[in-house]
Amino acid sequence: MSSRWYPIYQRGNPQLRVFLPNFWLKLVRPANEQPSNVVQFACSMEMTRHDVKNYLEKIYNVPVVNVRTRIALGGTKRDLVLGYITKEEDTKYAYVTLPRTKQFTFPDIFPTDAKQKIEDDKKSLEDAKKNHKKFLDKNKDRPGTPGWFSI
Repeated sequence: MSSRWYPIYQRGNPQLRVFLPNFWLKLVRPANEQPSNVVQFACSMEMTRHDVKNYLEKIYNVPVVNVRTRIALGGTKRDLVLGYITKEEDTKYAYVTLPRTKQFTFPDIFPTDAKQKIEDDKKSLEDAKKNHKKFLDKNKDRPGTPGWFSI
């Protein structure tokens, strides 16, 4: 459903009219643990649960079992100098339940291989130790330089 008002009659070819919705959905990583078939979205305040369900089913062909919505109130802040109060915008969240056969995992955008990272860190540490030992060996006879074993 769109909140835009379109003219009933338009000059020219009426088949060129494009009706775009004013709605938007944004996938949000949930703060609390959710079941694997529940997906959390931030959506526009004007969307109802029926709009969210139709949006996902018609545009993205996602089967939806249930939709629950809630409105999270924006925080308030007081300016320390002038003392006026500002309020952040409220956010509407939609919790979409998929069928039990569908599982949703949040996409891992930056995959990291833990073993590879540990090996790289060990190699870097060994290189740093080797270079430091080389530096100490090269400058051990030089007077006035701090070292580990000063006599």
